[in-house]
This record gives sequence, C-alpha cells and structure tokens, in this order.
Amino acid sequence: MISGRSERGKPPVEPVTLKILVAGGFGVGKTTLVGAVSEIRPLRTEELLSEAGRPVDDTSGVEAKHTTTVAMDFGRITLREDLVLYLFGTPGQERFWFMWDELSEGALGAVVLADTRRLEDCFAAVDYFERRAIPFLVGVNCFEEASRYPADTVRQALDLDDGVPVLLCDARERESVKEVLIGVVRHAMDQRAADRRRATLG
Repeated sequence: MISGRSERGKPPVEPVTLKILVAGGFGVGKTTLVGAVSEIRPLRTEELLSEAGRPVDDTSGVEAKHTTTVAMDFGRITLREDLVLYLFGTPGQERFWFMWDELSEGALGAVVLADTRRLEDCFAAVDYFERRAIPFLVGVNCFEEASRYPADTVRQALDLDDGVPVLLCDARERESVKEVLIGVVRHAMDQRAADRRRATLG
C-alpha cells in the first residue's frame, strides 16, 4: 500500500517477489496473457513480421497475426499484499530461443500456454522446462474457433507426467489468468517442498 501501512498499527509488509515465465508457441497468446493481468503497462518488444522472416516463421493457424515478440513481454501482478509476481513472456519463435536461458534465471516456475489446434508448438517449451527441472503447468488457451478437449486428453497428447497441472483458460480474461498463475505458484511451492523432503530423507 502506498501509505506504507498494511493495517492500522501494523508495520508495512515487505512483499515476496516471484518470477514466472510464460512460454509456448508462436501466436498462442503469451503477450495477451501478460497484458490481461498486469497492473502496470506491460513492456512489450513486438515487431512487425517481415518478408525476410517468412521462410522461418510458421504462421499456419495464425495467419492474421502481424507482429511477434522478439525479446520478452514483462508485467507485474500483486496476488496478495505480501506476494507479487513478475511475469516474463518468452519469444515463441525458434530463432529467438537463445533468450530463454537468460529469462529463466531465478524463475520459480512457468506457464506453458497451448493451443489445441497446434499442440505440437508447445513441445519445445515442455521439453525445456522438464530438462531444467523448472516447475510448470500447461494452460490451454481456449480459442473460440478451437475444439475443446478435457485436461486429461491434453495431458496424454503432450505426454505429461501426472504431477504436471493442466488448466483450461482464456488468456484475455483477467480472472482466468489469475487462476493459472495461482496454480503455477502452488505447483512450484509443492514441488519445492517435496524436493526438500527427499533431500532430508537422503
């Protein structure tokens, strides 16, 4: 709170800040998701798609898309007075994947955004976070023109471990996105606690 007091007579709360990545294929809605919940004006690094990029940019299924993220999207949301999330949307095109290693430094967890019309586009993100043991969940962005499938069907199609949450969402809707972000924070915290228990048991 701007006043510096959370409640009358209590000292101000110093919030915990957590870093969450938002990844997935080209045109899946990462920039939209960050913008839907950010309480600050999102930082965007979008550029127009160019003729030079046509041979390497697969726009099948997203033919109406004319821009692409070339570095990252950045936003911030306060989930509670003592918990603030910093959101980093990763570039979806393969030629910008070199940015992922830098963006993933210090991340608590990640949201892999998926489109059921092009599920294969999120395989690379799933593989990336699995290899680096970064907790993640899959958020299925329910586009109006896309077929709807149960979460378990998506899980099987992506060959996900049983412990990876799969949530249906609308990247345009603030409350829907908040549920996804709460889900990834809970999943990451649970996984950290499980890792600590295993370490204690030796």
